[in-house]
Amino acid sequence: MRIALNAWFLDQPATGSGQYLTHLLGSFAADHSDHVFLLCAPALHASLAVQFSPPLFEWRLLRTPFDGRSNRLSKLWFEQLSVPRASHRWGADLLHTPYWASPCFSPIPTVVTIHDLIPAILPAYRGGILGRAYNALVAYSARRASWALTDSWAARRDILQHLHLAPERVTAIHLAAQKGFAPVRDSTVLEQVRLKYDLPPRYLLSGLGGFDVRKNVSGILRAFASLEMDEIRLVVAGQLPKEDSPFFPNPERMAAELGIRDRVCFTGWIDEEDKPALYSGAVAFLFPSLYEGFGLPPLEAMSCGTPVITSDRSALPEVVGPGGICIDPENTAALTHAMRSLLERPTLRKQLQEAAMARAKQFSWQRCARETMSVYERVGGVLASA
Repeated sequence: MRIALNAWFLDQPATGSGQYLTHLLGSFAADHSDHVFLLCAPALHASLAVQFSPPLFEWRLLRTPFDGRSNRLSKLWFEQLSVPRASHRWGADLLHTPYWASPCFSPIPTVVTIHDLIPAILPAYRGGILGRAYNALVAYSARRASWALTDSWAARRDILQHLHLAPERVTAIHLAAQKGFAPVRDSTVLEQVRLKYDLPPRYLLSGLGGFDVRKNVSGILRAFASLEMDEIRLVVAGQLPKEDSPFFPNPERMAAELGIRDRVCFTGWIDEEDKPALYSGAVAFLFPSLYEGFGLPPLEAMSCGTPVITSDRSALPEVVGPGGICIDPENTAALTHAMRSLLERPTLRKQLQEAAMARAKQFSWQRCARETMSVYERVGGVLASA
């Protein structure tokens, strides 16, 4: 089968869409060598051709009339015109857009991955007039796609409710943590990471998933302020917002206002190779997000044997399962109680550590790739029988 993919996010590995595409392609390379893949990317992605090379992968570096003039219009032209045209000329059996922006009109069958419906569900994420117009466009394009993929059953329910796609054409396929996420027990490695980021001896970990308002960092800080256990520290990991705003509230300011600034450690940017040790050294990972289409950070933590305290909303209970504690993310007392339980009850913590690792083993990128390929083959079969 000849499969074309929109590779716009391939040069952005820090984004969820970039991680998804990178791991999917890596798994295709390992298990699906009987297919050929065309990667359609902006011309500036030329250096990435070394990572995914022939004969399995072919490249088309595409230009638009708006390159260097308008990033927004360039991206729109790329998604709606450049990619479907190049895929058709290459003779693709189908085109997969691995994020919510498939073409409205395509000469070949299309598969789109809709990771979440944040703009449709959370008003703060709908943006201005241009943002709303773009969301309307991609919603229309999703309804015209041959098939839609999403990351969880919870996200699938949202898609059926808000986009009204045919249920038989929407498939939930779970993502996975990278292979490098595993318990770190080497005391030398743990100490090196502790010194590098000036970590306290015993800490609860948060962050690593962004600081926009739905991540509910303010809820974490309020709950931690109510904990009143002087021997424990809160580590907030990740690059803080450049500006303090309602959409990106600054955690340092909030910690100071709550009177806990001296009990909270802000690490700044965390190198990818240090994350397993950071997770492994934590008593628990806190992720009470208001909405997630999947939730990779909790799964990364569980893969390292770290219990998770997370939200009882959206896809998070589906991902965490018995490997963590799910609470109402807007109930400060419930979050504080969950923290205290893990800190004061070592038996509970050990049970959750074992459950977390067992749960994490149920997710793999190989499985994700196999299930995705199964959808490709069904879409290709529809084409062949038409």
